[in-house]
Parts: sequence; structure tokens; C-alpha cells
Amino acid sequence: MNSTAAVAAATLPAPETSRLGGLIRTHRLRIGLTQRELADLSTISVRAIRDLEQGKARRPRPDTVRLMADALRLGPRARAALEAAAQQGRATGAGWEQPPAPPTALHPIVGRDAEAAALETELSSGAERLVHLVGLTGVGKTRLALAVAERLHAAGMPVLWYTSPGATADHLGCAEGELTARTAAAVAQVQGPAAAGADGGAVDALAELLGEQSALLVLDGAPAGPVRFDRLTGLLRACPGLRLLVTSDQPWEVPGERIFLLAPLEVPAVGVADAAAPSVRLFLDHVRRVRPESTATAADREYAARVCRRLDGHPGALAAAASWLVVCDLAALWQGLDEDPVALLDHLGGRAGSDGFRGALHRRLERLSAPARGLLEALCGRAGDEFELAGITGLTGSGLAESGRMLRELLLSGAVRTAHEGGGSRFRVLGLVRAACGAPPTATAGATAGATAATAAAAS
Repeated sequence: MNSTAAVAAATLPAPETSRLGGLIRTHRLRIGLTQRELADLSTISVRAIRDLEQGKARRPRPDTVRLMADALRLGPRARAALEAAAQQGRATGAGWEQPPAPPTALHPIVGRDAEAAALETELSSGAERLVHLVGLTGVGKTRLALAVAERLHAAGMPVLWYTSPGATADHLGCAEGELTARTAAAVAQVQGPAAAGADGGAVDALAELLGEQSALLVLDGAPAGPVRFDRLTGLLRACPGLRLLVTSDQPWEVPGERIFLLAPLEVPAVGVADAAAPSVRLFLDHVRRVRPESTATAADREYAARVCRRLDGHPGALAAAASWLVVCDLAALWQGLDEDPVALLDHLGGRAGSDGFRGALHRRLERLSAPARGLLEALCGRAGDEFELAGITGLTGSGLAESGRMLRELLLSGAVRTAHEGGGSRFRVLGLVRAACGAPPTATAGATAGATAATAAAAS
């Protein structure tokens, strides 16, 4: 047996015939039906019937049992026996020999303890069943989802992981097998009409496999666009123990969706070289990977703090910036980032040149509504970094409600983050967004850049 087949055998329930499967097969043969004929009569997929008869699925939904009993023309006693067998299957759980596990992360997670704890509590308790992690490209959504999935799996919860085509997989992926194929087929029928199958049979098959047990399904890098809400809710209704964790750059905006906005890591205040700040810790960790022999000096920590502030604590941008230390030192890196950060970070988008980070960011912002795009342009063109909601009403002439909706859209896009310094509800446009959109630096940023450039020159 090859490794893929071994994993499939280890993670799927054992295929021996169950009591429920034996009853279905006996009644089907008694009246002379093939599996295809029974599927046509019951409106249940052939695959679902085959899985039930072979014992691969033992927890059919009550509606499935009723349709099967009707198609098999069972009397009251035989119907009751079939329902009892199905109920026993649901009560005994999934029968996993080893609960399916999430992929293996390649790097440790830094500075996300509060977010991971909150998501773990919500998903493990069932307080939230559809959590959607949204944020700017490279902000760390997949890494946080991995951390949460690892915690839940360690507590005994099976984890089904699906990475959407085209999404960056910064981890060691799950082994391929029948369970992976079933998950992929069901997700394809949920994520939008273009990818949806004709009858939703794959969703039903996955629902019957999971039954009522607790499980986490992670949809990583979900594409933009509508979702088949009927099939999504049908899956959640059929599997009361199932939780969904979705990562993408924009929410689905469907009922019951818990939108979890993931902002960049916190940065140290101006003039403070705080090596304990999450963004500085992450950046210095990347520096050590590039230069294992280096030891961070006081000057290095100061430059690291400046880099983190210039890049807004954005994890992907910090990793991309650190990669340049193969050919330059921290002082030179800082000078380059101060002049044009996006030019040094274009490989963050996965491709070099104009279609890199700048292109990825522009495509994200192009999906904003026209009012939100206009507000972002106005905010980038004004002096000063921080603003309040009241300032938006004065800038656009819109009422409080409309201004709040536009601000919410910008927050969910990742272009704007909350500024916690000093308390109160204040916000700021990310410096990376300003730079990528070609906006001139603010007067404050320009003065700071001049001072820090002079310091960098003196230090070098």
C-alpha cells in the first residue's frame, strides 16, 4: 500500500459493512433494485447509497433515511429498524481511527495569542459556526487559521483542510486521499454557481460522512464572489457539530457569518525601539533566518522598529523586507524602504514586477464600491495620518450612517486599521496602501523620513 492509500485508510472510517448498510442492501436486493435505480427513486446520489452499504458512511440525516425507506417501500416494522440503525450510527460518532489533522506550519506564529485564543473559544464551544477571517494579502490569515486548527485538533476535533486553487500554501499540505477528494468536491459545490455541481450530491455525501460529530472545516483562500448559501446552510444544518473557518480578503456577507478582521501586528511608538513588540519580534526572527550569525545590537533594534513602523507591522511585508538582508544591511534596507517600500516588496504578491504586491493590492481595492474608493483617495490626499469618523463626514459631506458604512468597507478591505494609541476611535490608512496607490507622503511622514534618513546616513 502506498503512503496516500495508507493515509486514506487511516483517516476514513473502516469500510466493513455496518448494520445500517446491511439492511439497505438486503431491502434493495429483495425488491430487485440496482443502486442506480434506488438513487433515482430516492433522489439520493449513487455514491451516498454505495457509501452507506459499504459502511463508509454510517450517520445519514433523518431526511435521507426517510427517502430511503420510502423508495424501498418499507413497512412500519422495517422502517423502524432502519431508523434505529441510523440513529445508532449517529450516536457512535465518526469512527475515525485517527482524527484528520490540519497541515503542518512551516514557521512559528508570533504575536497572535489573543486572536488565536478568541477563535479557539468561539469554535470549540460552538458559539460561532461560520467564522470568516478577512484581511489584507500577507497579513497572516492562513497562519492564524493553522494555529487555531492545531489547537482544536490537539483537543480531539477532526480537521478537514481545503486550500483553494491559486492560494499560497505556506505549509506542508495534508496528504491526498478519499477524504480530501470528498472535501474538495463538497467545497466546489458550495463556493459559487460557476463551480457548483448539478445536484449538490457531494455536499450530501460529506454531510453523511460527518454526521453529528464535532469537526472543523477550514476553507483557506476562498475566492471572491457569491457562495451557494442554500448548500452552505444545508451542510451546517445536517452537521450540527461542524464549524467552518474561512480565510479570504473579503467576507461573504451572509447571515450567521462572524467576520473576524485580522489587522497587522502592533508596532512600537515613534522613538521607541521596543524589541518585545510583536512586529519587531517577527522581523528580527526573519533577520536571524537570513543572517543566522548576526546578533541584534541597539542600533539594529532601532532600525527594526523603524522598518516595522514604515511597513505598518504587516507580517508578509516584514518577511519580504528581511529577505533583502542577503544583499544589504539594515541601514541600507531602511533607506530603500523610506524611498519606495512597494518597489522592494513587489515579490510579496508572488510575482515580480508590476503585477506583484502593487498589482495584488490594486486588484483588491478595485473591488471597493465607488464611494469607498473615493473616500480612500481623499484620505490618502489629506495631511496627517490619523482620522476619526467625524472627520469623514466633513471630508465627504455624507451623513454619519453612510460615512460609517464606507469606513467599515475600508476596514474590511485591510486598507485602513484602527489606531489604538491614545484611546478613542481613531483610524489610519496603511502607509503601504498610500505608497502602492502612488499617493504623496504626508507632511508628518516626510519630516520623519528626512530625520531618519539623516540618522541612517550618520550611522552608516
